[in-house]
Amino acid sequence: MGSTITQKILAHHAGMEEVKPGQLINARVDLVLANDITAPLAIQALRRMGAKKVFNREKVVLVPDHFTPAKDIQSAEQVAQMRQFAEEQGLIHWFEGGDAGIEHVLLPEKGMVLPGELVVGADSHTCTYGALGAFSTGVGSTDAAAAMALGEIWLKVPETIKFIYKGDFRPWVGGKDLILYTIGKIGVDGALYKTMEFAGPALRNLSMDGRFTMANMAIEAGAKNGIFHVDEVTIAYLRDRTDRDYQIFSSDADAPYLDVIELDVGDVEPQVSLPHLPSNAVPVSQAKGIRIDQVVIGSCTNGRLEDLEIAFRLVKGRRINPKVRTLIIPGTQEIMLEALRRGWIEAFVKAGAVVCPPTCGPCLGGHMGVLASGEKAIATTNRNFVGRMGHARSEVYLAGPAVAAATAVAGEIIHPDDIEDY
Repeated sequence: MGSTITQKILAHHAGMEEVKPGQLINARVDLVLANDITAPLAIQALRRMGAKKVFNREKVVLVPDHFTPAKDIQSAEQVAQMRQFAEEQGLIHWFEGGDAGIEHVLLPEKGMVLPGELVVGADSHTCTYGALGAFSTGVGSTDAAAAMALGEIWLKVPETIKFIYKGDFRPWVGGKDLILYTIGKIGVDGALYKTMEFAGPALRNLSMDGRFTMANMAIEAGAKNGIFHVDEVTIAYLRDRTDRDYQIFSSDADAPYLDVIELDVGDVEPQVSLPHLPSNAVPVSQAKGIRIDQVVIGSCTNGRLEDLEIAFRLVKGRRINPKVRTLIIPGTQEIMLEALRRGWIEAFVKAGAVVCPPTCGPCLGGHMGVLASGEKAIATTNRNFVGRMGHARSEVYLAGPAVAAATAVAGEIIHPDDIEDY
């Protein structure tokens, strides 16, 4: 019997001919990542282990992005610990201030993750890099510390569920709608410690930005990783970002799958996930009319250039509802600059939005957009758990940038096609 793409990558990094689901392995890592919440804990664990040096100063990446720019003294101290460690270890990849951005948007932008690689990060949304045909997964800070010290990680080989997407996309439907729809079908534990392998002819028409969004939210179905096969879209994305060699793996025709689920993207309308689970996904028509206090367009899920372009198309020449606070958060400084060059930032400001520096910010209830009791937000972020964006009695609705931007104008959840009425 053959192997899946995930099995092949793990076998390669474990120095083995093949691996089987459920097998425990030690695997070599290509990159270890941590942020301003998880890195200080990893640094402390590293020192308790007695490790003096990281295994490779070019393969440990630190990105303060959750509470930055520092929202208070404690968050400033967290970043200070990271900065000192980066200087002490001579880390090549330390990103702060004008060089920084949201980690899972920043690393692919800089060509730091390539197909066939194994990446672990002390952040659950590290699974984002599966969009590039890499095995990437989130780990705890202690496991990240061990990987920083040894260059290896202990893993159980996951079983794989294959999702085959067919058909043609409806207008305004993108990667966010597709992954919300998928999670709605299988539930928040529907892929628990499994690989979600995304395949099918419809995905040839999905941009890299859309693929990053889908891989990013694999964790919201409990998955160990989400992964796409490398195609011409992937190769084109990497062409101007790296000159490093990489190895492309693909699943065999007789690869073992726990399940194969076929979905027609033509059945997918723009989606909204109702509080308080990402799996509470419904067509926007079933959420229409819900009044909203805040709109957030950004995060490691939907803070990329394509997301801002969609938002721009909907708010250009219009005014945002005065009762709606609207936050636009580009994923990186480069995305911010490109949006500025194209005139989008000016359009957002003139429409009445607040454009924020690249940061996770309100996604996790961190800063720059925390909700009060009873307030409702629609966001392009990845989670809408109780209290996720602020008060326990606030509500978060998840959507793609089209629904979020249209809602900002209307003041209530609407289909993007209905924006002409406002």
